[in-house]
Amino acid sequence: MRDPQDVATPHPDPLGYQARILSRVSRTFALTIPQLPAELATVVTHAYLLLRLADTIEDEPALTAQQIRVYEDAFLEVVAGRADARRFSDQVCALLTGQTQDAERELMQHLPWVMQVHSLLTPVQRAALLNCLAVMTRGMSEFRQGLGLQGLATFHDLDRLCYCVSGVVGEMLTEFFIEAVPSLEARRATLHRLSISFGAALQLTNILKDQWEDRERGICWLPRELFRAYGVHLHALDPGHAAPNHACALSVLIGTAHAHLHLALQYALLIPVEQKGIRRFILWTLGLCLLTLRKMHNTPDFRSQQQVKITHADVALIMYSVTGVQRWDWGVQALFNTASRGLPFTPLAPEWEAAAWHALPWPRHSISFLDHLPLRF
Repeated sequence: MRDPQDVATPHPDPLGYQARILSRVSRTFALTIPQLPAELATVVTHAYLLLRLADTIEDEPALTAQQIRVYEDAFLEVVAGRADARRFSDQVCALLTGQTQDAERELMQHLPWVMQVHSLLTPVQRAALLNCLAVMTRGMSEFRQGLGLQGLATFHDLDRLCYCVSGVVGEMLTEFFIEAVPSLEARRATLHRLSISFGAALQLTNILKDQWEDRERGICWLPRELFRAYGVHLHALDPGHAAPNHACALSVLIGTAHAHLHLALQYALLIPVEQKGIRRFILWTLGLCLLTLRKMHNTPDFRSQQQVKITHADVALIMYSVTGVQRWDWGVQALFNTASRGLPFTPLAPEWEAAAWHALPWPRHSISFLDHLPLRF
């Protein structure tokens, strides 16, 4: 491992370091982020790495809830430019255990190099990123209190969690996109509203995919209100023995993620067709999420994320299919309809209906898949 003192020296190529470490901490985003125009790829990579560091603090089992909050607040001070990055990273690295992945440990150790890129961001980008980190860390602090294996209390709590952890990321990305493409300013309100579903779909999919691994860590993010309605007690779930009706409750949540993906698709279609990189970034991400939902739906008794992990062939199929149709809204729509056929659909909250209709770049009567909204969020 590199000597911690090495990070006191500025990195001669901080952008190159970001790109290299991204491929080690995220297989998915190492594929999708480089599709963005260069300037956007830089800030989105930087934002992802900082958000990943917040997760590293959150997930470290050796830290108490109070310590996590202290270090998350200190991290915000570093990002805001009011605290020293090297001193912070040295303190946190000294506390990380073997539970933290090597790539994340290295990323934390080299936070000063990552912060070299932060100085290159625009004021709008820095403000959006800091707001996203603040919402995420403070939201997680709220939900972490007394969590355990009994799960979240209600479906509404799950909605709020998805916003704090990922919906706010969609809002941050929207600020990045609007600054890069000023013509999007006229659609700011609609883009922000739909971007929450973009983030929520991804987060809910990850919660479902990782539910058994989370249980091994003593955590459950599923809503016990829903599972009790099906006679399932979350605290008693055993990955080695299928609980009656567990698949039924799981289907409702898959349907909820599916409903969010419909709105996330509208988010993608509001991006002008000439912005090929931004469209590809969003659509590839949605496609990978959709395939994961299909894997879970087709394997309701899965007991580990490995059983529903998409393959390299799946990834290649998404990349090829989306790239072939992304210039035509109707083609993207048809591809989505085909890929999502047969998935359960759980309506979201009624207040999302107006946002969905307002977002459509064509007359409402030409859209069939939205006819069964209202939506629930």
